[in-house]
This record gives sequence, structure tokens and C-alpha cells, in this order.
Amino acid sequence: MSNTSLFPVELDHSGVAHIQLPECSHASDSVVPAELAALVSTLQQQAAQDSVCGFVIHAKGNNWLPQASAQAWLDFCKDGNAQAIANAALKRSQLLRSVEKLAKPVAIVIEGNCLDLCLEFALACDHRIVATRDKPTLFGLPLVKRGIPPMAGATQRLPRLCGIPSALPMLLGNANWDADAALKSKVISAMLPADAALAAAAQWVLEHPQAQAVWDTKGYRIPQGAGALAAHSNRSFGESIANIRKTTHDNQPAPLSIVTTVYEGTQLPIDAGLLVEVQCAAQTLAQPATINQIRTLWLKQDQARQLVRRPANIDKHVVRQLGVLGAGLMGAGIAQVAAVAGIDVVLIDSSAERAVQAREKIAAALQKTHGDKATQIAARITATADLQLLKGSDCVIEAIFEDRAAKAELMAKAAQALADRTPNFVWASNTSTLPISGLAGYWLKPDEVIGMHFFSPVPRMPLLEIINGKETSDATLARTMDLAARLGKTPILVNDSPGFYTSRIFCAYIDEGMAMLAEGINPALIENAARQAGFATSPLAVTDEVSLDLQALVIGQAERDGLDDKFLRKAAAPVVARMNTLQRLGRKSGGGFYDFLEDGTKRLWAGLAEEFPLAKTQPDISTVRARLLCMQALESARCLEESVLTSSSDGDIGSILGLGYPAWTGGTLSYIDTLGVAEFVKQCDALVDVVGERFRPSAWLRGRSSLQDKN
Repeated sequence: MSNTSLFPVELDHSGVAHIQLPECSHASDSVVPAELAALVSTLQQQAAQDSVCGFVIHAKGNNWLPQASAQAWLDFCKDGNAQAIANAALKRSQLLRSVEKLAKPVAIVIEGNCLDLCLEFALACDHRIVATRDKPTLFGLPLVKRGIPPMAGATQRLPRLCGIPSALPMLLGNANWDADAALKSKVISAMLPADAALAAAAQWVLEHPQAQAVWDTKGYRIPQGAGALAAHSNRSFGESIANIRKTTHDNQPAPLSIVTTVYEGTQLPIDAGLLVEVQCAAQTLAQPATINQIRTLWLKQDQARQLVRRPANIDKHVVRQLGVLGAGLMGAGIAQVAAVAGIDVVLIDSSAERAVQAREKIAAALQKTHGDKATQIAARITATADLQLLKGSDCVIEAIFEDRAAKAELMAKAAQALADRTPNFVWASNTSTLPISGLAGYWLKPDEVIGMHFFSPVPRMPLLEIINGKETSDATLARTMDLAARLGKTPILVNDSPGFYTSRIFCAYIDEGMAMLAEGINPALIENAARQAGFATSPLAVTDEVSLDLQALVIGQAERDGLDDKFLRKAAAPVVARMNTLQRLGRKSGGGFYDFLEDGTKRLWAGLAEEFPLAKTQPDISTVRARLLCMQALESARCLEESVLTSSSDGDIGSILGLGYPAWTGGTLSYIDTLGVAEFVKQCDALVDVVGERFRPSAWLRGRSSLQDKN
């Protein structure tokens, strides 16, 4: 037995050196983890020993090499210097190439998942065997979905093993392989029980003392060929690029970079191909779109899930019984996710029949997602019209329609059943528009009242907007965040204000679309500009989904409440009124801005041209795109200025996860910083001259150099 600082080496009687890689429970603070460098150094030192004839590496667990943390990746590429990134990435690539070039054969037995850096390391070994286990073994590159392309050999080794057509779906992050698929693709040679796999690996090492990668042998050719003359070239490259551009509109740099890397690199010797990979990856990592997504959709989103905004020094509270008032779409969705989380739910509607029907629909949905466990989960939901069954509830979430009087009446009735509620009680409203502080005035103790704004469909949408009322206590906030975590939601925290945060900037988006329609801008141009910018849904289409009668209700409520002009949505109000007069309310009425056809498709309503005649001069698509991007971003900045938001991270996360703001921007406030505050203000000032005062930046914004959180 010999030892290194990190990786003990056991030499068997045949001269095979055995190294075990246990599962790593920590993330690395470097993209080139010290453990990788230490492992390669151990292999090199041992390979120099005459007594060692080769290596068997036993990789156990789901992360047997530490994966870099979000902060490590952000530090790696945040300066946007492609050459500096390439220089650092080359070290990672060269470490794996040195494993491949060892004078002694290296076999690896994989007993766990093989993802990202682990996969790239395994591909650099001479021989790969999977040790079977109870759980499936997955091979894949999930970092690609975060915008991070492979840069330690996967784009070059995988196609050389199994051919470009088979490799591209995994390289693009569109597919993971199980062990069977990996065997079929020749990434592994066998699947065996652990002891047999280790014995087979050792035997292979003994039988292949001069082993080298097939692509290092003279005359090697990639399976099915490479380059423009390969029979699959049009499908692999032409069609892939067309599909990528259609779906990303060139807003996501990683997919095109990967296809380019594969196309160019596989026509070269392996060492030249690895350099192409590093250079292309560095160019991608230097792009603001990549940096933005790492920061918002990884680092900041993880921090939100870890409840960084939760008040400290308050004991964690576990909800045992949750009351949900209203068995409509939102209430049923909330009840479903709570039951899945193991919470007993009392689902109450004014009609017991509707409550029971909602539970039945939940049970049917659970059959699709949870199979045999569906009945047990659904049994946690009591469907009733009896408010007295709320007794014993730790928390009640009200999810009825947006009417203040109706909510106040329900609170008064529920209070009778909750007179003896627990000391940790929370009353939450799922309202998306009505101020929480106003609703709190109808409750016995206003400090127990908070907003929990879920997004539809609740089981799929990850965001939860938590709204602090003026009297909401820290204890109420802490318990609400604990519940959010248990429900599997990503919480953002905002302060009370008409429309809160997400509804306010959502309205800014759809209102700008309707304002452009009223100006005579072609509706197809409006919708296409939104898609090209990367919005999840175009403004007129999404307005049809949420319905135009709801927009009229919200505008009318704001007028009755005497709110400031900025909340009265004057740019869109005439369009909303006209569409309501025409009874074209959206999908719910069979048509709105779109006609909804019997075959499930939809198309823009031909009558729009008569109701909103086209202007003789149409703007270019970049101007329409800028209006949509800038209006939501500007409204977000106003929310930050007015302390509706107290964290730019909450604003960015909420805009992407809840509203479908383009992911490449990193969110609305990140978009401003990506352009630079001065440039953003300049663009808004230009729009003021064309559109009007709603694009006027404030003095506060003009005086800022950045909107990102300092920590």
C-alpha cells in the first residue's frame, strides 16, 4: 500500500494499481478542482513506477469528482475575457489529455452517475465499465442547460467513440443516457456487478499493456465520418443549426458553439480538436448571456431556495395542516403541491360538490405524475364546504377570485373557526393585485397576514412571490418561507404595493403590446419581436390566456381605489375596453386577439385590422423588441426605487421564473446592467421622443451605476 495526500493507491499482486474515488459531498470553488489535479498527479507518479502495469479507478457515487459551484463558474467567466478564460480552460483540458497519454493503461469502473466533469474524465480513460446498482446510472452534460458548454474533451471524444449523430443530442444537453444506451453507443464496454466489474477491469489492464485511445492510432476514422462530405452532415449540422436558431433566436450562445466545435474539431487531429473546443467554449463563457444565466438562474436561484431572505433567529416551523380556501384552478394546484409535500390539506369551496370535483381532478393528475402513490397522496386532501374543519390548521391560504369584499367576508367567517388557532398561525392570500395591508385590516391579528402569490399552473411553476404587508411580522414571514421551501418553490420577497412586483411588470409587458396595437403597429410584428427577443410568450397571446375581462376588472378596481395614474394602465385601457365590448375576452370565450381553432391551433384574429387599423409606417423589429424589453426593465427599476423590491436578485428571478422574461438577460434588472445604466437610460430617452412619457427614466435611475446587489 502506498499513499498520496488525497488518493490512496493499492497495488495488487499483478501490478495493477487500484484507486477509489468516493462520492464528493462538496462543490469545488474552482473550475479546475484541486482534486482533479491531485488525481492526475497521482496517476503520473504511479505510472513512472516499474512495478505498476496499469490502473483501475473505482468511481463511486453521483459526484466522484467535485463539480464547480455556481460561484466558481461565475468567477471563472465574469470578466468576459475570452482569452483569459481559454488559458484557464486549457489547464482542465490538458489534465485529462495527460491521463489519456499515460504510458500505462487506465480502466475506470463507474458505480454511480457520470455527469459533466466526471463524464469528461471517464472519456479520457482507456476503458470504461459500469458497476450495476439499484439506481440507474446516468451519463450526461447537464451544465449545457445552464449555458456552459463542455471544455475538457467531451465534444471531441464522444463523437470519436460513437459517431456525431449519436453524440450531438447529449452534447447539446437534450438527452441523458442510461447504462444500456451508453453500452449501445460504445461509451462503456460492459455492465457487471461491482466485484465482477473490478475484476474485469483489472484483467483488461493486464491484457492491454500498450493501450491507447483509438483516435491516437494511425489511420483512425470517426464512425460515420465527419465534415461536410459525411452522409449525415446536413442532418447533424444543417438541420441542428436551423432548429437551434429557430428555438433560441441566437440568444443562447452555447448550442451553436457546441455544433461549431463538433463540426470543426472532428475534422482535425484530437489535440487540435481539443484546442478548438477550448477556444469555442471560452467565447461562449465570455458572453453576457452566459454570465447572466449563471448568476440569476443558478447562483441567485439556489440562494433563494436556501431562504437567504428568511428572518434569522426564528425557529423553523413545520405546517401539519393547511387550509386552502377556493377549489378553483389555483386553490386546487396549491392543495396538490401541499399534499405531495406530505401536508394534510383541508380544501374548502362554497360548494362541497366543487371541492370534491377538484380533489378528483387532483387525484387524476397525480396518477400521471406519481403512479401508485397517487391514492395515498390524494387521501391527504379533505374536500368540503365546512369552514369549521379549518380548526387545527397552522396556515390558511385564501385563493378565491379577486374581489376585496368577498375576501373580507370569507375572512370574517373563517375567523369563527380559527378563534383558537395555534400561536404560529399564518393567514396568506393568493391575491395577485389587492394590497395585503388592506386585506390584513379584516383579520383578527394583521401581523399574521401575508401574501403568497402562486403562479399557474401551480404544480409546474417554481416561483412564489411572498408579499410583506405593513404589519406582517418577521415570524409570519419566516414561517411562510419555511412553507415555501417545503412546497418546493423558489420564493422572492417583495413589499406591499398595488400589483406588488410580478403583476406590475407583467401588466407593463402586455400593456405595451396593446399600446402598440392601438398605435397601428402590425400585431404579427409585435408577437414576432417578442419571440425573437426570447420572451416565453408574446404579449397579445399571453393576454388571451389570462383573459381581457380580468384586465378590465383590475383596471376598474384601481380606478375605484383612487390609485395614482401609473397604476391605471392608460396606454392599454382603450384596447381592453374595446375587446370587452366585442366580447372577445381571450381563450375562455373562444377568441380574443387570437382565434382558437377546433384543431387546437390558433391564429391572429383577422378583425384586428378593422378594429386597430395599421399605420402607414411600421417600425423595424428591433424597435418593437426594445420597447418590450425596456418597458418591463424600467418598471422593475421603479419597483426597486420605490422599495417594492429590496433586492435586485428577487426582481431578476421573479421576472424569468414567473413571467418568462428572456433568460439570456439574467432578468429585468440584470438586463439594465448588461447594457449599462447609461446606455439603458439613453435608449429609454429615445423612446420617450417616439412613444411618450411612460418611458422617462427617473433621476434616481440616472444616478445609478449598477442595479445589482452588492453581495
